[in-house]
Formats: sequence, C-alpha cells, structure tokens
Amino acid sequence: MQGFCLTAVFFGRKTGLYGSGIFPENENHGILNPKYSSLRFLMLKQHPQTAYRKYAVLIGTVFENCDNKPGGTVMKWGILATGTIAKKFASTVEQMGAEGEQIVAVGSRHLESAQAFAQQYGIPRCYDSYEALAADPEVEAIYIATPNTLHYENCKLCLEQGKHVLCEKPFTIRPEQTQQLYRLAEEKHLFLMEAFWIWLLPLYDRLREILAAGTIGELKQITCQYGFVASGARKDRKFDSGLGGGALLDIGIYNLGFLRILTGQDPEKVETKEVHINEYGTDDYSRLVLTYPGGCKAESVQTIGQELERNARIVGTKGRIFLPDFQHAEAMTLEVEGKEPEVIRCPVDINGFEYEIREASRCVKLGRTGSDRYTPRDSLALTRLMYDTRMSWGMKFAGEV
Repeated sequence: MQGFCLTAVFFGRKTGLYGSGIFPENENHGILNPKYSSLRFLMLKQHPQTAYRKYAVLIGTVFENCDNKPGGTVMKWGILATGTIAKKFASTVEQMGAEGEQIVAVGSRHLESAQAFAQQYGIPRCYDSYEALAADPEVEAIYIATPNTLHYENCKLCLEQGKHVLCEKPFTIRPEQTQQLYRLAEEKHLFLMEAFWIWLLPLYDRLREILAAGTIGELKQITCQYGFVASGARKDRKFDSGLGGGALLDIGIYNLGFLRILTGQDPEKVETKEVHINEYGTDDYSRLVLTYPGGCKAESVQTIGQELERNARIVGTKGRIFLPDFQHAEAMTLEVEGKEPEVIRCPVDINGFEYEIREASRCVKLGRTGSDRYTPRDSLALTRLMYDTRMSWGMKFAGEV
C-alpha cells in the first residue's frame, strides 16, 4: 500500500511527521505517544512483520491512496484453504487486477493442493500449513475458507500474526467466539469481517432505499426459502457435525441475513414450526417464523435435501416486492398501489464477491477494525440467532460442550 495523501487540521502543539513527534517510531511500531493525544487520532498498530504499513485514522482527517491508477496495489491477499469457495474468491480477485487486488500466497494442509491451486490462479507462493501462510510478511490480508468449526482458530491465528481477515460465513459457531475475535481485532488494530457477500450487493442498496423511503409502507410479512440437493461426498461434508454442518448454518444464514437486511433488527420471537435432524445429527430442513418489533412476521425455510427456488416476497401496507433470487440478487419487482409493476435491475460487476473484497480494502485503507456497512454487531446478531435456534433444537456439534 503505497503513496498515501494526508489532509488534516492540527490542534495544539505544532509538530511534524515521522521523527518529529506525531508518529514516533517506538517499540509499538508507530503507536502515537500519549503526550500527543491532543491531536485526537488513532494510529494503526502494526505487527513487526508488517510494520512498513504505516497509516492512520484521524478525526477530521482523510487518508487517501494516491496510487489509484490501474495496477496500483490495494491489497495483497493470502488464501487459507483451497476448496470450492476459495476458488471462487481467487477467480474474483483475478478479475480485479485493474483495481489493484492481488493474491500473493495460498496455504493448505496439503502441499499438493496448495501447489495445484497456486498454479491454477498464478499465485507466486504456496504453503503446506496455515501457520506458514499467516507468517508470510508480504501477505496483508487473509481470506479464510475452511469449514465452519475451524473459523475461530483460523481467524485467531491470522490476527495474532498481524493480518487483516475476511472470514467465510458463518463467522463462528458460537457468539462468544465471535465476540472474542472482534475484540482481538480491535486490540491489534486489524480489520476483521465476516464474508457475508450478499449484504453488500447493489440491489440491496437500492432495496434499502426503497424501504427507507416508505415506498411500500410498513413491513408486514416476509417469506424466503432456499434449498438444494447434495449427494455423495458433498452430502457427507455438508452434514458433518464435526465441521459445523447442517442446513441452518450452511444456507439458512442467507435467509436470516436477508431478513436482517430488510428489518435492521433482531427478532423479538423465533418459533421453529418444523425441523428435521438427520442421521448425521444435523438439520436438513427447518421452517422458522420470526416476529420483529412493530409486528412484521417472517417465514424462513432452509433445506439440504430438496430443490427450492431462492425467492423472497416482501409485503408492506402500501405495496410489495418480489425477488426471484434473493441470494444472487440482481433483480426485483416492485408493486405499489395505484402504479404499474416496476422491474428493478442492479447487475453485479463480476459475481458478487467483488463487493466484500472492495469493502475489506476500503476499510483497511481507512484504518477501520470492522466494516461500518456489515458491522460486527450484525455479524454477532446472526451468530447468536443461529446458535440460539439450534440450541432450542438440542443440536450440538461433535465435540461441542
């Protein structure tokens, strides 16, 4: 990350930059000396391996990357794990070269997998362990694509090695794990976000505007469903209790996250109308009814075992909205009383993953430890909602106390 511009109004004593007191290069790798607190800014704490990344957040101050030309590095990524979703992430970054995103390393528990992945996506370095990847001094941020139950320990490893982290959903399997990780990120002044990519889609920005304007009135009813069939090894993996499997955490997070996008709130009440626990000890079907402040009711159906179109319906007091695919959301139909139906289209630039990648780079550049769009509070709320729901079913994962 090169060439940062600084615009600021300083209050109090007149000082310079490095070597002059504002950014004393002390044992904390550039942490501001408390005696200069009148300047009221927070310097990002740098890990020794990445101390060259010196930038700060100031109240009333703007830090900008001056190197905005195509090819200027925005973020040097490492990818932790080499499965299907890691490949989608790598493919997305490949298509963001003009924005400066690049992958510089990949790590796997098996060197052969890392080597094959690196060759496929033109990644210069590969490692046979997650620890080695996290220790790479050139890697600035790590995308974590491991199974659900490994997210907590993998995030902790990367944060402790001074890396910013974008971690696949579900973020963790327990709310206290989520709290601990966000607290650790704050302590180390590193960015951390759950990779809940649909939250950042352009269509949802437009949908939020429509709801905020009261175009369809007060929300009264929402329905959403998502289901697919898995077989063979994929089925075993999707339902593996030791990996945090089951439909709720695998795809139900899309449903529940979608409801939070619309309501912006925690439900006051969650009722399980139906649930089926399979021979793996995890859920393959559930139907939930959630009641939100103000009286809006939502129904969420999630299943791995039958094909369900990923559609959603939103009903308000003055109109309604239909989404034919609320996950890969690029179009919706708006119906308002007294008007003709309107089809609204907001296509993605690549595949949808690009928005979470841009958000991570934006937040790191601004010195944020969490996103102000998909916030730690949102992430924690979804983790807690799924945890409380499965606890009400008596569904604990293998090895979970």
